[in-house]
Amino acid sequence: MQTLSIVLRRLLAALPNLVGVVIITFVLTRALPGDPAAYFAGGAATQEAVEQVRQQLGLDRPLPEQFLRYVGALMRGDLGLSLTTGQPVLQELLARLPASLEMVLLALLLACAIALPLGVAAATRPGSWVDQLCRIVTTAGVSLPTFFTGLVLAYVFYFLLGWAPAPMGRLDPVFSPPPSVSGLYLVDAALAGDAAMWWAAFRQLILPVLTMALFVLAPIARMTRASMLQVLSSDFVRTARASGLSRTTVLVRYALRNALLPVVTTLGMVFGFMLGSSVIIEKVFGWPGIGSYAIDALTASDYAPVQGFVLAMGVLFVLINLLVDVLYTLIDPRISLGAA
Repeated sequence: MQTLSIVLRRLLAALPNLVGVVIITFVLTRALPGDPAAYFAGGAATQEAVEQVRQQLGLDRPLPEQFLRYVGALMRGDLGLSLTTGQPVLQELLARLPASLEMVLLALLLACAIALPLGVAAATRPGSWVDQLCRIVTTAGVSLPTFFTGLVLAYVFYFLLGWAPAPMGRLDPVFSPPPSVSGLYLVDAALAGDAAMWWAAFRQLILPVLTMALFVLAPIARMTRASMLQVLSSDFVRTARASGLSRTTVLVRYALRNALLPVVTTLGMVFGFMLGSSVIIEKVFGWPGIGSYAIDALTASDYAPVQGFVLAMGVLFVLINLLVDVLYTLIDPRISLGAA
Protein backbone atom coordinates (compact mmCIF):
# COMPACT_ATOMS: atom_id res chain seq x y z
CA MET A 1 0.00 0.00 0.00
CA GLN A 2 2.87 2.37 0.78
CA THR A 3 4.43 1.78 -2.64
CA LEU A 4 1.06 2.34 -4.34
CA SER A 5 0.52 5.62 -2.50
CA ILE A 6 4.01 6.80 -3.48
CA VAL A 7 3.35 5.90 -7.12
CA LEU A 8 0.06 7.82 -7.05
CA ARG A 9 1.82 10.85 -5.55
CA ARG A 10 4.44 10.72 -8.29
CA LEU A 11 1.71 10.61 -10.93
CA LEU A 12 -0.05 13.60 -9.34
CA ALA A 13 3.25 15.48 -9.21
CA ALA A 14 3.59 14.94 -12.97
CA LEU A 15 0.28 16.67 -13.71
CA PRO A 16 1.85 20.17 -13.92
CA ASN A 17 4.24 18.83 -16.57
CA LEU A 18 1.33 17.48 -18.59
CA VAL A 19 -0.52 20.78 -18.23
CA GLY A 20 2.56 22.53 -19.58
CA VAL A 21 2.68 20.11 -22.51
CA VAL A 22 -0.97 20.84 -23.32
CA ILE A 23 -0.44 24.62 -23.24
CA ILE A 24 2.79 24.63 -25.24
CA THR A 25 1.42 22.22 -27.86
CA PHE A 26 -1.75 24.27 -28.30
CA VAL A 27 0.21 27.52 -28.75
CA LEU A 28 2.81 26.04 -31.10
CA THR A 29 0.28 24.35 -33.37
CA ARG A 30 -1.55 27.66 -33.77
CA ALA A 31 1.76 29.38 -34.57
CA LEU A 32 2.58 26.97 -37.41
CA PRO A 33 2.50 28.42 -40.93
CA GLY A 34 -0.43 27.50 -43.10
CA ASP A 35 -4.18 27.81 -42.83
CA PRO A 36 -6.00 24.52 -42.17
CA ALA A 37 -9.26 26.08 -43.32
CA ALA A 38 -7.74 26.95 -46.70
CA TYR A 39 -6.17 23.50 -46.94
CA PHE A 40 -9.43 21.64 -46.42
CA ALA A 41 -11.49 24.05 -48.48
CA GLY A 42 -9.28 23.26 -51.48
CA GLY A 43 -7.10 25.32 -53.75
CA ALA A 44 -10.03 26.49 -55.90
CA ALA A 45 -12.17 27.61 -52.94
CA THR A 46 -13.30 31.20 -52.68
CA GLN A 47 -12.57 33.38 -49.65
CA GLU A 48 -16.19 32.96 -48.53
CA ALA A 49 -15.84 29.18 -48.65
CA VAL A 50 -12.62 29.33 -46.64
CA GLU A 51 -14.29 31.50 -44.00
CA GLN A 52 -17.19 29.07 -43.82
CA VAL A 53 -14.80 26.17 -43.22
CA ARG A 54 -12.96 28.23 -40.60
CA GLN A 55 -16.22 28.79 -38.76
CA GLN A 56 -17.06 25.10 -38.90
CA LEU A 57 -13.67 24.26 -37.41
CA GLY A 58 -14.02 26.87 -34.70
CA LEU A 59 -10.87 28.65 -35.83
CA ASP A 60 -12.65 32.00 -36.06
CA ARG A 61 -13.02 32.16 -32.27
CA PRO A 62 -10.45 33.85 -29.98
CA LEU A 63 -7.51 31.68 -28.90
CA PRO A 64 -8.51 31.62 -25.20
CA GLU A 65 -11.94 30.32 -26.14
CA GLN A 66 -10.40 27.70 -28.44
CA PHE A 67 -8.09 26.61 -25.63
CA LEU A 68 -10.90 26.32 -23.08
CA ARG A 69 -12.93 24.22 -25.50
CA TYR A 70 -9.90 22.02 -26.13
CA VAL A 71 -9.26 21.53 -22.41
CA GLY A 72 -12.92 20.76 -21.81
CA ALA A 73 -12.79 18.07 -24.49
CA LEU A 74 -9.62 16.62 -22.90
CA MET A 75 -11.39 16.38 -19.54
CA ARG A 76 -13.99 14.21 -21.26
CA GLY A 77 -11.31 12.03 -22.85
CA ASP A 78 -11.91 13.54 -26.27
CA LEU A 79 -8.74 14.36 -28.23
CA GLY A 80 -10.71 15.73 -31.13
CA LEU A 81 -11.41 14.62 -34.67
CA SER A 82 -8.80 14.26 -37.38
CA LEU A 83 -9.80 16.37 -40.33
CA THR A 84 -7.65 14.38 -42.77
CA THR A 85 -9.09 10.96 -41.89
CA GLY A 86 -12.42 11.92 -40.32
CA GLN A 87 -11.76 9.57 -37.38
CA PRO A 88 -11.42 10.34 -33.64
CA VAL A 89 -7.78 11.04 -32.75
CA LEU A 90 -7.84 8.83 -29.64
CA GLN A 91 -9.13 5.89 -31.67
CA GLU A 92 -6.41 6.31 -34.31
CA LEU A 93 -3.65 6.73 -31.72
CA LEU A 94 -4.71 3.56 -29.92
CA ALA A 95 -4.85 1.70 -33.24
CA ARG A 96 -1.37 2.88 -34.31
CA LEU A 97 0.44 2.84 -30.97
CA PRO A 98 1.07 -0.96 -30.95
CA ALA A 99 2.93 -0.68 -34.27
CA SER A 100 5.31 1.92 -32.81
CA LEU A 101 5.70 0.06 -29.51
CA GLU A 102 6.47 -3.23 -31.25
CA MET A 103 9.28 -1.66 -33.26
CA VAL A 104 10.68 0.36 -30.36
CA LEU A 105 10.62 -2.49 -27.82
CA LEU A 106 12.35 -4.93 -30.17
CA ALA A 107 14.95 -2.29 -31.07
CA LEU A 108 15.62 -1.61 -27.39
CA LEU A 109 15.98 -5.33 -26.63
CA LEU A 110 18.39 -5.77 -29.53
CA ALA A 111 20.40 -2.71 -28.52
CA CYS A 112 20.66 -3.92 -24.91
CA ALA A 113 21.65 -7.43 -26.01
CA ILE A 114 24.60 -5.93 -27.90
CA ALA A 115 25.47 -2.82 -25.89
CA LEU A 116 25.52 -4.26 -22.36
CA PRO A 117 27.98 -7.13 -23.06
CA LEU A 118 30.04 -4.84 -25.30
CA GLY A 119 30.25 -2.16 -22.61
CA VAL A 120 31.18 -4.69 -19.91
CA ALA A 121 33.83 -6.31 -22.12
CA ALA A 122 35.30 -2.92 -23.03
CA ALA A 123 35.48 -1.88 -19.35
CA THR A 124 37.18 -5.11 -18.27
CA ARG A 125 39.75 -4.88 -21.11
CA PRO A 126 40.58 -1.16 -21.48
CA GLY A 127 42.76 -0.42 -24.46
CA SER A 128 42.13 -3.81 -26.09
CA TRP A 129 40.55 -4.45 -29.48
CA VAL A 130 37.18 -4.90 -27.74
CA ASP A 131 37.51 -1.43 -26.24
CA GLN A 132 38.42 0.01 -29.63
CA LEU A 133 35.44 -1.77 -31.22
CA CYS A 134 33.17 -0.26 -28.58
CA ARG A 135 34.50 3.21 -29.38
CA ILE A 136 33.98 2.70 -33.11
CA VAL A 137 30.44 1.39 -32.66
CA THR A 138 29.41 4.20 -30.32
CA THR A 139 30.95 6.86 -32.58
CA ALA A 140 29.24 5.45 -35.66
CA GLY A 141 25.91 5.12 -33.87
CA VAL A 142 25.96 8.76 -32.82
CA SER A 143 27.30 10.11 -36.12
CA LEU A 144 25.02 8.37 -38.62
CA PRO A 145 21.52 9.90 -38.96
CA THR A 146 18.70 7.37 -38.64
CA PHE A 147 17.18 8.23 -42.02
CA PHE A 148 20.55 7.68 -43.71
CA THR A 149 21.09 4.34 -41.97
CA GLY A 150 17.58 3.22 -42.84
CA LEU A 151 17.91 4.18 -46.50
CA VAL A 152 21.30 2.42 -46.78
CA LEU A 153 19.96 -0.77 -45.18
CA ALA A 154 16.89 -0.75 -47.40
CA TYR A 155 19.01 -0.13 -50.51
CA VAL A 156 21.51 -2.90 -49.71
CA PHE A 157 19.31 -5.63 -48.25
CA TYR A 158 16.15 -5.02 -50.27
CA PHE A 159 17.17 -3.46 -53.58
CA LEU A 160 20.63 -4.99 -54.14
CA LEU A 161 20.55 -8.34 -52.32
CA GLY A 162 16.80 -8.99 -52.16
CA TRP A 163 17.09 -10.52 -48.70
CA ALA A 164 14.63 -8.20 -46.99
CA PRO A 165 10.99 -7.57 -47.90
CA ALA A 166 9.84 -4.29 -49.41
CA PRO A 167 9.84 -1.49 -46.80
CA MET A 168 6.10 -1.00 -47.08
CA GLY A 169 4.48 -1.41 -43.68
CA ARG A 170 4.00 -4.07 -41.04
CA LEU A 171 2.93 -6.99 -43.22
CA ASP A 172 3.28 -8.23 -46.76
CA PRO A 173 0.16 -7.39 -48.80
CA VAL A 174 -0.50 -11.09 -49.45
CA PHE A 175 -1.25 -11.55 -45.72
CA SER A 176 -4.19 -10.24 -43.74
CA PRO A 177 -3.49 -8.87 -40.24
CA PRO A 178 -3.89 -11.45 -37.45
CA PRO A 179 -6.90 -11.28 -35.12
CA SER A 180 -6.22 -8.29 -32.91
CA VAL A 181 -5.58 -9.16 -29.27
CA SER A 182 -2.64 -6.98 -28.23
CA GLY A 183 -2.14 -5.06 -31.48
CA LEU A 184 1.42 -6.45 -31.67
CA TYR A 185 1.57 -8.57 -34.81
CA LEU A 186 4.21 -10.96 -33.48
CA VAL A 187 2.19 -11.64 -30.34
CA ASP A 188 -1.14 -11.89 -32.15
CA ALA A 189 0.25 -14.18 -34.86
CA ALA A 190 1.77 -16.43 -32.18
CA LEU A 191 -1.54 -16.55 -30.31
CA ALA A 192 -3.30 -17.44 -33.56
CA GLY A 193 -0.75 -20.22 -34.19
CA ASP A 194 0.05 -18.88 -37.66
CA ALA A 195 3.78 -19.44 -38.18
CA ALA A 196 3.79 -18.08 -41.74
CA MET A 197 2.19 -14.82 -40.66
CA TRP A 198 4.56 -14.54 -37.67
CA TRP A 199 7.58 -14.94 -39.95
CA ALA A 200 6.18 -12.42 -42.44
CA ALA A 201 5.63 -9.86 -39.67
CA PHE A 202 9.08 -10.55 -38.24
CA ARG A 203 10.79 -10.03 -41.62
CA GLN A 204 9.09 -6.64 -41.98
CA LEU A 205 10.46 -5.65 -38.58
CA ILE A 206 14.10 -6.55 -39.23
CA LEU A 207 15.27 -3.43 -41.08
CA PRO A 208 13.44 -0.76 -39.02
CA VAL A 209 14.41 -2.49 -35.76
CA LEU A 210 18.04 -2.75 -36.87
CA THR A 211 18.07 0.91 -37.90
CA MET A 212 16.77 2.10 -34.55
CA ALA A 213 18.94 -0.32 -32.56
CA LEU A 214 22.11 0.94 -34.24
CA PHE A 215 21.16 4.48 -33.27
CA VAL A 216 20.43 3.83 -29.57
CA LEU A 217 23.18 1.25 -29.08
CA ALA A 218 25.80 3.99 -28.74
CA PRO A 219 24.61 5.77 -25.56
CA ILE A 220 23.82 2.46 -23.81
CA ALA A 221 27.24 0.96 -24.56
CA ARG A 222 29.03 4.18 -23.64
CA MET A 223 27.23 4.52 -20.31
CA THR A 224 27.75 0.83 -19.49
CA ARG A 225 31.48 1.11 -20.15
CA ALA A 226 31.88 4.32 -18.12
CA SER A 227 29.83 3.01 -15.19
CA MET A 228 31.64 -0.33 -15.13
CA LEU A 229 35.05 1.38 -15.19
CA GLN A 230 34.06 3.44 -12.16
CA VAL A 231 32.69 0.46 -10.23
CA LEU A 232 35.62 -1.84 -11.05
CA SER A 233 38.02 0.65 -9.46
CA SER A 234 36.04 0.81 -6.20
CA ASP A 235 37.17 -0.68 -2.90
CA PHE A 236 34.41 -3.28 -2.54
CA VAL A 237 35.28 -4.84 -5.90
CA ARG A 238 38.95 -5.11 -4.91
CA THR A 239 37.86 -6.66 -1.62
CA ALA A 240 35.68 -9.19 -3.45
CA ARG A 241 38.59 -10.14 -5.69
CA ALA A 242 40.93 -10.45 -2.70
CA SER A 243 38.40 -12.75 -1.01
CA GLY A 244 38.93 -15.31 -3.77
CA LEU A 245 35.58 -14.93 -5.51
CA SER A 246 35.41 -16.01 -9.13
CA ARG A 247 35.71 -13.46 -11.92
CA THR A 248 32.12 -14.06 -13.03
CA THR A 249 30.77 -13.57 -9.50
CA VAL A 250 32.68 -10.32 -9.07
CA LEU A 251 31.56 -8.96 -12.44
CA VAL A 252 27.89 -9.95 -12.29
CA ARG A 253 26.95 -9.88 -8.61
CA TYR A 254 29.07 -6.97 -7.43
CA ALA A 255 30.24 -4.82 -10.35
CA LEU A 256 27.41 -5.02 -12.89
CA ARG A 257 24.61 -4.72 -10.36
CA ASN A 258 26.09 -1.54 -8.90
CA ALA A 259 26.81 -0.17 -12.38
CA LEU A 260 23.24 -0.67 -13.56
CA LEU A 261 21.70 2.41 -11.92
CA PRO A 262 23.07 4.99 -14.40
CA VAL A 263 22.48 2.49 -17.22
CA VAL A 264 18.80 2.18 -16.25
CA THR A 265 18.54 5.97 -16.24
CA THR A 266 20.01 6.01 -19.74
CA LEU A 267 17.58 3.30 -20.85
CA GLY A 268 14.64 5.36 -19.62
CA MET A 269 15.79 8.45 -21.52
CA VAL A 270 16.65 6.41 -24.62
CA PHE A 271 13.27 4.67 -24.67
CA GLY A 272 11.42 7.96 -24.50
CA PHE A 273 13.65 9.40 -27.19
CA MET A 274 13.05 6.35 -29.38
CA LEU A 275 9.29 6.87 -29.24
CA GLY A 276 9.71 10.45 -30.43
CA SER A 277 12.40 9.78 -33.03
CA SER A 278 10.52 6.81 -34.49
CA VAL A 279 8.82 9.39 -36.74
CA ILE A 280 11.76 9.36 -39.18
CA ILE A 281 12.12 5.59 -39.29
CA GLU A 282 8.38 5.12 -39.76
CA LYS A 283 8.42 7.42 -42.78
CA VAL A 284 11.45 5.67 -44.30
CA PHE A 285 9.91 2.20 -43.98
CA GLY A 286 6.26 3.12 -44.48
CA TRP A 287 5.49 2.01 -40.92
CA PRO A 288 1.91 2.85 -39.85
CA GLY A 289 2.75 4.07 -36.36
CA ILE A 290 1.82 7.17 -34.41
CA GLY A 291 4.90 9.01 -35.64
CA SER A 292 3.97 8.86 -39.31
CA TYR A 293 0.40 9.70 -38.33
CA ALA A 294 1.59 12.88 -36.61
CA ILE A 295 3.83 13.88 -39.53
CA ASP A 296 0.99 13.47 -42.04
CA ALA A 297 -1.26 15.58 -39.81
CA LEU A 298 1.45 18.22 -39.38
CA THR A 299 1.91 18.67 -43.12
CA ALA A 300 -1.85 19.12 -43.47
CA SER A 301 -2.05 21.61 -40.56
CA ASP A 302 -4.38 19.18 -38.81
CA TYR A 303 -4.12 20.35 -35.20
CA ALA A 304 -5.91 17.60 -33.29
CA PRO A 305 -3.65 14.63 -34.23
CA VAL A 306 -0.49 16.65 -33.55
CA GLN A 307 -1.75 17.72 -30.13
CA GLY A 308 -2.84 14.15 -29.38
CA PHE A 309 0.55 12.77 -30.40
CA VAL A 310 2.50 15.19 -28.20
CA LEU A 311 0.17 14.59 -25.26
CA ALA A 312 0.54 10.82 -25.68
CA MET A 313 4.33 11.22 -25.70
CA GLY A 314 4.12 13.28 -22.52
CA VAL A 315 2.08 10.59 -20.75
CA LEU A 316 4.49 7.87 -21.90
CA PHE A 317 7.47 9.88 -20.64
CA VAL A 318 5.84 10.16 -17.21
CA LEU A 319 5.16 6.42 -17.09
CA ILE A 320 8.70 5.62 -18.23
CA ASN A 321 10.22 7.81 -15.53
CA LEU A 322 8.02 6.13 -12.93
CA LEU A 323 9.11 2.70 -14.18
CA VAL A 324 12.77 3.75 -13.92
CA ASP A 325 12.21 4.80 -10.30
CA VAL A 326 10.65 1.43 -9.49
CA LEU A 327 13.55 -0.39 -11.16
CA TYR A 328 15.94 1.56 -8.93
CA THR A 329 14.42 -0.05 -5.86
CA LEU A 330 14.65 -3.52 -7.41
CA ILE A 331 18.32 -3.09 -8.32
CA ASP A 332 19.33 -1.43 -5.05
CA PRO A 333 16.83 -1.90 -2.16
CA ARG A 334 18.69 0.81 -0.21
CA ILE A 335 17.05 3.39 -2.48
CA SER A 336 13.54 4.32 -1.37
CA LEU A 337 10.94 5.08 -4.01
CA GLY A 338 9.94 8.22 -2.16
CA ALA A 339 13.42 9.65 -2.56
CA ALA A 340 14.08 8.30 -6.08
